[in-house]
Amino acid sequence: MNDKAKACSSSSSRTQTQPSSHDVSGGGKDLQKTTLSAYQISDATWEERAICYFFDQFTIVECNAFGGMGHLGFLPSLYADCRDQNVGNPASMSLRLAVDATALMALSNRVNVPGVVTQARYRFGLALRRLQEALDLPLEAAKDETFATLVILSLFEDISGDRHGLTSAHTVGFEALTRLRGESQLGHAAGLDMFKYAYVRMQIEFLLLKGKPSLDSDRLVERLDSADPLQSLMILASKVRQLISEPSSASDSLQSFGITKLASWIDSCRHLDLELVQWTQTLPELWLPLETRAYTGEDVLTYREMITAVIWAHYRVLRIFIHGAMADLFRALVSMVNSPGIQREASQHEADGLQLSLDMISDSCRSVPFCFGKIDMFGNPMPPSEQGMSRVRAFYLYSMLWPLWYILSCGLATPEQTQMIRGVMARTGSEAGIKLATMLASYDGEDAMA
Repeated sequence: MNDKAKACSSSSSRTQTQPSSHDVSGGGKDLQKTTLSAYQISDATWEERAICYFFDQFTIVECNAFGGMGHLGFLPSLYADCRDQNVGNPASMSLRLAVDATALMALSNRVNVPGVVTQARYRFGLALRRLQEALDLPLEAAKDETFATLVILSLFEDISGDRHGLTSAHTVGFEALTRLRGESQLGHAAGLDMFKYAYVRMQIEFLLLKGKPSLDSDRLVERLDSADPLQSLMILASKVRQLISEPSSASDSLQSFGITKLASWIDSCRHLDLELVQWTQTLPELWLPLETRAYTGEDVLTYREMITAVIWAHYRVLRIFIHGAMADLFRALVSMVNSPGIQREASQHEADGLQLSLDMISDSCRSVPFCFGKIDMFGNPMPPSEQGMSRVRAFYLYSMLWPLWYILSCGLATPEQTQMIRGVMARTGSEAGIKLATMLASYDGEDAMA
């Protein structure tokens, strides 16, 4: 590995922690001013440029002011260690190949260079082979490098647009490795970081896509720090999944569970929704959305850091989801009980739940200009980016896709909101080179994409 590539991988975590000129005037260091030209060093290979591009766009160093949250901030140094090994073990070799493949694929979506995609897919195949070797050896399978390989290959799947339909090919792998690694993975920063990533992907699969989990992760989730806002929301998401899993497993209809069970579920939904409201009331002031008038005259929501905008987007989806589930339970109860009082209560809940869901959707759409780099924290326009790159790091754009997709799929968005969401998804596909965004933008509502 030459000095330029090593410097990129080993110093990424240092350089990203330096204050940016956007910290004050731009609304957080996540609104980047780095352009693609930074990865076009004349004497660097495409692999070296790709690694620098990938680490800059998809790894985020922890921000202590926001609870130490980051995303794969450990990866550059772990990758450098793997590259430095003369004789690599299967876990290390699989991670090195997975990062190389995903980095090349990410950059190939930004530059038109013959052979880069071919190299990316070739290394992807090698990474899968080495990953299988690692999984066949218990000690190798439990290593951070093996789990990190699966994380990176799942990114490859979405950057390249390789999903077949909506579901991911890697969910079963995440469940298996999470089960194998057990509670010990929560005891160090890299393990906890990867668990958060895997857990969010699994919840998307089970809640939004109605998949069937084979892993009972509740014991692990209970070990999370409830004082940490992100981990606290993960705990609440786990409660939502637990609550919804039984009624959603009904083979016939909700009525088959009986009146008492339906009433109990409704009460549990109400209590859980109250817990979600209380979650917002315990957040530090730095986490709260800012009501802002944009330069266009629109009333928008902005945030001090992009990561908090992403977490708020997931919170809103949970609120919409649980009110939709409550409405279904009330309808089933009303069909079984001839009680004017229950009918009035159900009608009132449906009206209140619908209004709340519309408000959540409105807040998500009002956040779009900031989240996708059109305005800064104060509503001012962001200067045009060079060479068609987004002003926001690719990871943040990627993290917004599923919450926005759920708004598309729940059927409550207005035509204007739907058009806005499809538009920003399509632009994310072209500007950030994440083909999943293009696929989700064409979602037709039938668990298929055009």
